[in-house]
Amino acid sequence: MSAHPANGYVTTHAAQPPVRLGHHIGGRHVVQDGGRTGPVHDPATGTIRADLCYAGKPEVDAAVAAAAAAFPAWAALPSPQRARVLFQYRELLEREQASLAELITREHGKTLADARGELQRGMEVVEFACGIPHLLKGEYSDSVASGVDSWSLRQPLGVCLGITPFNFPAMVPMWMYPIAIACGNSFVLKPSEKDPSCPLRLAELFSEAGLPEGVFNVVNGDRQTVDTLLADTRVAAVSFVGSTPVAEHIYAEASRCGKRAQALGGAKNHLVVMPDADIARAADALIGSAYGSAGERCMAVAVAVAVGDAADPLVAALAQRVRALRIGPGKQAGVDMGPLVTAGHRTRVLSYIELGLKEGAQLVVDGRDCRVAGHEQGFYLGPCLFDRVTPAMRVYREEIFGPVLVVVRAPDIGAATALINHHEYGNGAVIFTGNGRLANWFTRTVQAGMVGINVPIPVPMAFHSFGGWKRSLFGPLHIHGPDGIRFNTRLKTVTARWPDLAQSAGPDFTLPAAR
Repeated sequence: MSAHPANGYVTTHAAQPPVRLGHHIGGRHVVQDGGRTGPVHDPATGTIRADLCYAGKPEVDAAVAAAAAAFPAWAALPSPQRARVLFQYRELLEREQASLAELITREHGKTLADARGELQRGMEVVEFACGIPHLLKGEYSDSVASGVDSWSLRQPLGVCLGITPFNFPAMVPMWMYPIAIACGNSFVLKPSEKDPSCPLRLAELFSEAGLPEGVFNVVNGDRQTVDTLLADTRVAAVSFVGSTPVAEHIYAEASRCGKRAQALGGAKNHLVVMPDADIARAADALIGSAYGSAGERCMAVAVAVAVGDAADPLVAALAQRVRALRIGPGKQAGVDMGPLVTAGHRTRVLSYIELGLKEGAQLVVDGRDCRVAGHEQGFYLGPCLFDRVTPAMRVYREEIFGPVLVVVRAPDIGAATALINHHEYGNGAVIFTGNGRLANWFTRTVQAGMVGINVPIPVPMAFHSFGGWKRSLFGPLHIHGPDGIRFNTRLKTVTARWPDLAQSAGPDFTLPAAR
């Protein structure tokens, strides 16, 4: 077991009395007394492992003030020096990967292997941000007019805000703050109140890496905390990942307050299986994508579109694999799927399964009676598989965000692609086929921001940008990668002439032109 006495991030069994968690403000762990609090559960056991302080206006003011005070000096620091702090941070994340993964599993419920994979993808964004001296290079044009040169540079915005969901307590925050901070901004993170320990520890490690006090702050809370942050005039930019209704609210409110905003919303990712596909490989891909992390992923495939003769063998292969999945505590070896994050979320997902039955879908595998010996109070739900789902059903249209995969049958690739293009979400889409010409047509035709060919989850690497289309993204720029640099900086273009001081050309009333 391990513990960090400065903040109480205990990783022992949840039978211990709950610890009290607060915020990371100005380089220190801050716990306020007498304010609003909320429980943090161990979803594997159903017990409360921590009591979390919710930030009110005083804590929000303190965090934003610390960020605003730290910004000028950090922005003025040469980018190679900022990169050195990020290099050191990357080393500390590598050192602490096992304990960070344990924190994620303890509060989210995903398996340790899944938690380690999440950390690895987040650390890749830190690696990308380490290249900030190169990434901030501008463009230079010599002699755009007689004796006139022009060049561009990118400069930081100020205090940036990140609001992140429960399903990736490490990776999604690391999509945001490393790039923003590398660009010279300061940052305030509001992570999910369901699993706050890992984000707090990430902030502590950044301080250990040499980040100046106040450059990175973490405040915990609920919607009241978020609205207080959005209203603060010192916040220049807002990044959000979560559900579409909240994304729409965040984007509208931030824009109304004159802030730069990007808000990633919900998803209903489709995976199309063509008759010529390797059915076994397609089924394996669907199992990992749909049921990994108990389906609590924005990139999880929620809809399998079986085209033509692929339908019956695909459903049979899926059913066999779904029934073989091993359910249990995420820290237990050999487990494929852990619990859902909270009892309330489990109830929500259960309601969708009941709805699917009422709508006439065929429940091929029913995981509702899943019980884990010794963990009867945990928030477990077995994997469920629906067949013969239609586009009119709510289990097809709405984001369930749980271990529920629905199969829709389509007569051909045109009908399959039309399903995706007519859906309100356009996050990710995948095709399994052996036909390169068909795959190329699909990538050009499908209306989704991220597309995969014979891969289970089309998540871009850190040096590309992540984001969807339609109601999966509000704002013009995607997150991390090149768009992360564009979002977290302002472009400035300089036009300069150094005339011969011995000569006077008189007034010039025209714009510089190439002549």
